[in-house]
This record gives sequence, structure tokens and C-alpha cells, in this order.
Amino acid sequence: MPDYEKLYHLMVSAAEDALELLEKGNIWDAKRLLIDAEQKAEEQYIEGVE
Repeated sequence: MPDYEKLYHLMVSAAEDALELLEKGNIWDAKRLLIDAEQKAEEQYIEGVE
């Protein structure tokens, strides 16, 4: 069973970091950070389902 609390913290942390990058005008790093977090969360979810 997936650990939803862990996945939630992963995504919220990435969102907070992305917002900081956006405030600095660093759009591409913010985008990459969110994409990486999403992919990591998806991988962890799939591992938890199997």
C-alpha cells in the first residue's frame, strides 16, 4: 500500500521549493523540480501498489 503521507510531503516540499525558485525568477529550475518530484512520487506510488 502506498505511503500517502510520504507522497504528500514529497509534493508539498517540492511545491515550496519551486515557489522560492519562482520568486527568484528561476522558472526552468522550478519546472524541473516539480517534474522530478512528480515522477518520483509516481514511482513510489507504483512500488507501493505492487
